[in-house]
Amino acid sequence: MSHEHVSNTKRIWQVFGLLSIITIVEVAFGIFKPEALFMTNFLGMNLLNWLFIILTLVKAYYIVWAFMHMEGETSSLRWSVVGTVIFLVIYLLFILLTEADYIYGIFKNSTIKWNF
Repeated sequence: MSHEHVSNTKRIWQVFGLLSIITIVEVAFGIFKPEALFMTNFLGMNLLNWLFIILTLVKAYYIVWAFMHMEGETSSLRWSVVGTVIFLVIYLLFILLTEADYIYGIFKNSTIKWNF
């Protein structure tokens, strides 16, 4: 039984290119901070931050897809891995946003000063 070596150089460059483009878009939005995104709030956070979260999740999903070789697995295995991560990230975001909003409200509406 012999196995031929298949070069993945093209695939690696494709993944590198896509991840680079998403990162460049994130950096550009971080530098220029479009007012329409920065000054518009949605669910307690501005749209620019939501855009960063979404683009970061897209990059994380693509890294799992490409480098953990999920593209060749069965649909149920893919969703068991990716679905769990998506659920945990959404849950973490919910906890962080809820707690951050509570702490912001405490400092905003009390005599306690911002000392950090």
